[in-house]
Amino acid sequence: MPTIVVEVMPKAELLDPQGKAVVGALARTGHEAITGVRIGKRFELSVEGPIDDALKASVRQIAEDILSNSVIEDVVGIHFEQSNAELAEEAVHAASEHTDTGYVAPAGETH
Repeated sequence: MPTIVVEVMPKAELLDPQGKAVVGALARTGHEAITGVRIGKRFELSVEGPIDDALKASVRQIAEDILSNSVIEDVVGIHFEQSNAELAEEAVHAASEHTDTGYVAPAGETH
């Protein structure tokens, strides 16, 4: 089942009190090299069927209108991902369509 990941972050010009709290905690625990943290949101949307242009447009609209508050947040990323099982299935399908047998290794030979 394909997954769409939407990333939302506070607008750069706004203060991020949660991020400041994390930076303070990091400094107190000996991680002074980290000087800034901004905390955002990640949404994972599972979808049925293929990810086509219409679905991508719909997700962009959902991200802007529902998943983020445009006054204080920006949608910074939308990633369209497939599971390993789906990628493997596509690879098997592509391999089955490949009719050129080329070199076939004898049984037991791996290279």
